[in-house]
Amino acid sequence: MRMVFRWFGEGNDSVTLPQIKQIPGVEGIVWALHDIQAGEIWPAERIQAIKKQADAYDFHLDVVESVNIHESIKLGHRERDYYINNYIETIKNLASINVKVICYNFMPVFDWVRTNLFGSLPDQSTALFYEKAKVTDMDPLDLVRKIAANPDYTMPGWEPERLETLKDLFAAYQHVTTEDLLDNLRYFLEKVIPICEEYDIKLAIHPDDPPWEIFDLPRIVTTQERLRKIVNLVPSKYNGITLCSGALGVREDNDIVAMIHEFKDRIHFAHIRNVKLFDNGDFIETSHRTEDGSLPINQIVQAYHDIGFAGYVRPDHGRHIWDEQCRPGYGLYDRALGIMYLWGLWDALELSQRKDEHYVTNTH
Repeated sequence: MRMVFRWFGEGNDSVTLPQIKQIPGVEGIVWALHDIQAGEIWPAERIQAIKKQADAYDFHLDVVESVNIHESIKLGHRERDYYINNYIETIKNLASINVKVICYNFMPVFDWVRTNLFGSLPDQSTALFYEKAKVTDMDPLDLVRKIAANPDYTMPGWEPERLETLKDLFAAYQHVTTEDLLDNLRYFLEKVIPICEEYDIKLAIHPDDPPWEIFDLPRIVTTQERLRKIVNLVPSKYNGITLCSGALGVREDNDIVAMIHEFKDRIHFAHIRNVKLFDNGDFIETSHRTEDGSLPINQIVQAYHDIGFAGYVRPDHGRHIWDEQCRPGYGLYDRALGIMYLWGLWDALELSQRKDEHYVTNTH
């Protein structure tokens, strides 16, 4: 596996490139131009500026997260071709610095939903927390105001300027079904995947977070069956998946290990993180350690090792520990600990494999 680390850029992240450089085994940063609105073309000169920053620390920029999809594309509106053409121009500009994977999502209105950015854990650390009852009873506009009001860092997908358009967006999605959304994704992929093939950049759709309908909005990237349908919308290896264990794993009917084995040739980016599930439908993010959450992180890493995964991996979200002041979910300390846990699992599997190969060689 190839370890990477998400970085939000100078002035928009508490974590610095010199700090990331000190985490063992990290070879690249996962990045984006977060101030560029969905639907706009990413300027080549801005892309080159990020490359210059990364080059100073010998980091590659192979993975972008995310080039967001304009709502007109998701809704299937007449102007979607304009925004798809802009997306294609961004792909071409990213090819100029040899980007290999673009992570994106197709979630209507919201990129992700949590009710508390600093939910409490038993060890007195805090983490992103989802409370099912609150979401059921909450006005989504109130939730947007709460998350967008974070004073220190912008939260992707929850930018304050979006508040003005949300009422209209909810109205626009009122009659959009799951099948409509899948058809609109197909239309987008049929236009974009040939360009990806030409420029050797793979698309990797991120699961819905959480993977079920909320606020009466349709969701399509939710289960193994849905992922199967999505990769078959356009049967090209460039139409792939960002397999996020934490997003998909909050559904108890999702078997992450089985997904890894089924979609092994279409997983272009892996997010590995743990979550603790509660009987009432709540969940909170935990350390990456298997015993601390509800997901079999050890078996998940084993599955990636079994398929010979050589793609990009990041530790995804982390807790807020040791009094760190950081972007919610994206501090330095716990994500670095997560990386070392993942490397520990991986290295143990590598050592075991070498011993087995040595044994077989010496007994024949």
